[in-house]
Amino acid sequence: MPEARAEESAGTPESSGRARTGADNATGGGTGTGVGTGAGQGATTGRPRRRQARGEARIAQLLEAAADVFCASGYNGASTNAIAREAGVSPGTLYQFFPNKEAIAIELGEQLMQRWRETYGAAFVISRIELPLDRLLDAVLDPLIAFNCENPAFAVLTHGSEIPGVITQEHDALHATMLTRTEALLAAYLPELPADRVARTAEMSFVLFKAGLDLIMAHEGAEREAYSAELKTVMYRYLEPLVCDTPDRTAERSIDTP
Repeated sequence: MPEARAEESAGTPESSGRARTGADNATGGGTGTGVGTGAGQGATTGRPRRRQARGEARIAQLLEAAADVFCASGYNGASTNAIAREAGVSPGTLYQFFPNKEAIAIELGEQLMQRWRETYGAAFVISRIELPLDRLLDAVLDPLIAFNCENPAFAVLTHGSEIPGVITQEHDALHATMLTRTEALLAAYLPELPADRVARTAEMSFVLFKAGLDLIMAHEGAEREAYSAELKTVMYRYLEPLVCDTPDRTAERSIDTP
């Protein structure tokens, strides 16, 4: 987590793409433990923790503002001045926590990708193979769609050649992990399917999801819900014949379609 410097005044941008270190000092935290050391410091016990909490709150405020600016202007069109203005602080205050726009994007990207890991980790649960196909699709796709709709900055920070390389690399790793999870879930759900067919089906399903997600994100309200339903219908109709071809499964009830 980027942290603040030990100056009350506004800092200046640095060349590093990461945020500065030393938030405890900037917020009066000393060692960062929240407990004074040495004689005579008992009266100040607790104050560093409160100051650290204020620093963390300021970082969260700046990252929330950055997400809004990145969504409105794109990464290239965003600026630290615009982010500071959106957050309601001075550029100098922003520079106490982040040296430049790249550092903000990296910190925000890391937070969003951690939430994305938690989301798809909870979605791709092997125990759900006992569900009929339509309910399985609901259980897997709903949280993935919801995350992207609730965090539109995630798409902004994971697409485009101008995005900081560290974000792109981490996103590529997440992409590979999600594809592996998809393949593992399908292999468990369709145990009679040959491994090469499972791999192709997983990759095709993943591509279908990404294409459908782009359409979902391009709409709002009732239209967004309608496109979400369309994506599930496409996925169901693609996978359902494979389920019916599996000897140990009976045909499942069909999904509601428009």
